[in-house]
Amino acid sequence: MKRWMGAPTTARVKPMTAWALAAAMAVATGTATAQTAADVPKKPRDVPPQVFFRGADLDMTTLSPTGKRLAVASSAGAGLRVGVVVFDLTDKIEARRAAQFRDIDVSSYQWVNDDKMIVWTWDRRLGSGRYSDDANQYLVSAAGGSVEHIRFERGDQLLALPFPHPGEPANRVLVAKTSYTSGAMLQPAWLNVETGRRTASDMDTPQGATGYLFDSHGVPRVAYIDDGKRRKILQRPAGSKDWTPLVEGEQLHMPFEPAAVTDDGQLYVTSASGPQGYDVLTRYDRETQAPEPRPLVSAPGFDYQGDFLRDAGRVVGVRLVTDAPGTVWFDPEMKRFQAVVDARFPEGINDVRCRRCGKPDMVATVFNSSDRDPGTHWVYRAALPEAERWAVLGRRRSDVDPSLMASVDFHRIKARDGRDLPVWITLPQGVKPGHAAPAIVLVHGGPWVRGRVWGWDGMSQFLASRGYLVIEPEFRGSIGYGNAHMKASFGQWGQAMQDDVADALLWAQGQKLATDKACIAGASYGGYAVMMGLAKHPSLYRCGAAWVGVTDLELLVKGERWVDDDSDLARKYSIPEMIGDPVKDIEMLRANSPVLLADRMKAPVLLAYGEMDRRVPLAHGERMRDALIKAGNTPEWVVYPGEGHGWAKNVNRVDFANRLEAFFAKHLGAGN
Repeated sequence: MKRWMGAPTTARVKPMTAWALAAAMAVATGTATAQTAADVPKKPRDVPPQVFFRGADLDMTTLSPTGKRLAVASSAGAGLRVGVVVFDLTDKIEARRAAQFRDIDVSSYQWVNDDKMIVWTWDRRLGSGRYSDDANQYLVSAAGGSVEHIRFERGDQLLALPFPHPGEPANRVLVAKTSYTSGAMLQPAWLNVETGRRTASDMDTPQGATGYLFDSHGVPRVAYIDDGKRRKILQRPAGSKDWTPLVEGEQLHMPFEPAAVTDDGQLYVTSASGPQGYDVLTRYDRETQAPEPRPLVSAPGFDYQGDFLRDAGRVVGVRLVTDAPGTVWFDPEMKRFQAVVDARFPEGINDVRCRRCGKPDMVATVFNSSDRDPGTHWVYRAALPEAERWAVLGRRRSDVDPSLMASVDFHRIKARDGRDLPVWITLPQGVKPGHAAPAIVLVHGGPWVRGRVWGWDGMSQFLASRGYLVIEPEFRGSIGYGNAHMKASFGQWGQAMQDDVADALLWAQGQKLATDKACIAGASYGGYAVMMGLAKHPSLYRCGAAWVGVTDLELLVKGERWVDDDSDLARKYSIPEMIGDPVKDIEMLRANSPVLLADRMKAPVLLAYGEMDRRVPLAHGERMRDALIKAGNTPEWVVYPGEGHGWAKNVNRVDFANRLEAFFAKHLGAGN
């Protein structure tokens, strides 16, 4: 058991008001600190790097299953590790630190019932590449003062945490072990989190299943069987004990995919629609054994990407992302409540989560945020008198001044081959329309992820605060913009994907947004794009900053289990199709490996790596460094001990930010 920092902090205050709840939060988190006038930044460039890169004051705000309590992860307070603060949402508010340790951080948590939660811990001060023996899970009492180690067995994976329905056990979770070689799950078991006792599940699960979808009772309704190349999906409708085929196909080319299943057996699926293959959400029709032809939720120009919002097992809506997050409510009362929220907070976007949704005693949280504001958390309780229903919980980042932040715009341009190319522009303050600014092209990692959504982002805001226009292209391969856009990247590392990055800069220059003074920056795949940009489009960039970046495609696609964290199945099936075959495509891979193109790179380079990176091993950086030195272009070089694929230590995040600022100022000139 971990060492506590004394007794949990408890604050008893009057019935909930905005002032009272904020004061309680200050006591619980230690955020009530004074700031002198001399400390307050007057201009964007005066905001220190740590403001952009430190952990949030308030994060992971989650209501308990019935809304009785609210938990918030918080690192606020001098020298405190990340802990969990719990609010009892009664007439008299009790705020206390339910979980706070001296020598380890809370990495995540989940409610088991209204009184208990599972807390996972990890020592972030060791760095992202190290995991301490204390990386464990604990059962925490929401009332504070009780922390017990949960005896997960080695290899256990949490499969389901059922909603605590009346008459059903409210202290158990479903776990299973996974075969290291095949990825198949062994027979699931129920784990009593209070006693540690394991009970074999009587579930009839398909042999070789690699994953499941569960209803709110913890009953598996959909099962996946993957062999690396093909995927077979089975279903078990409500009231049936038999598993029957649902859909089968190659993993990268499935006709449709299950998204969620309800307690009454309704299955929701996503499928591609139209020539660009935008994913839409539909119900699955069991009579026709196919998705319904009419979409339930679609977002023209974007894929449906969403999370189902549930209340006691009932689906009340979906939270989805277009250019910005939004909500589609199925519950009419919640749709009306969203309109009330949007009228109350008209600036930015409002993320509403609820318990007893739409009922007279509903409890809801509202997170209001924007591109310039990291956001503020609010609590709403319908059962209270109208004047007392709303209360502010606190700001996500208390030291960010929105008036000093930059605005973010979303554009769609045309790439050189006519492909639709989404691009994000972060415009620094002080730049007037028609007056171009020096630019940094910031390339996201992945590459098969979405780069960003509209909202506050630390890196782009930091760069903009130093006077740079930040250009973030959603190059082909980025998800969220149609299957055609994603699949157009297959076999195109360093080729059409790289042209998209260049086209975004050329467009910004043509629009008089960017000057001819530009650098390129990015991490992981973005780091690869930095080096390829300097080699393929040397006239566009005055410098390049790459961190944890791929440099050797042959090393990437061949790899070894002891070198990186790609699975054998991925290396056998998906990597050859998406990146290139290590035998058939070897010449293409070598032609687009930055490590073999160092003699083309004339611009200054900054390279940074994590000593213990298993995603992109340090060998990628060392080979690139040595090749650049041999070519007469010695890079700035930094390796962070203990770090993996990114920087977990705050001191390293700030150090790297300072390095970036000095590097860009040297080669682009200081910003505004």
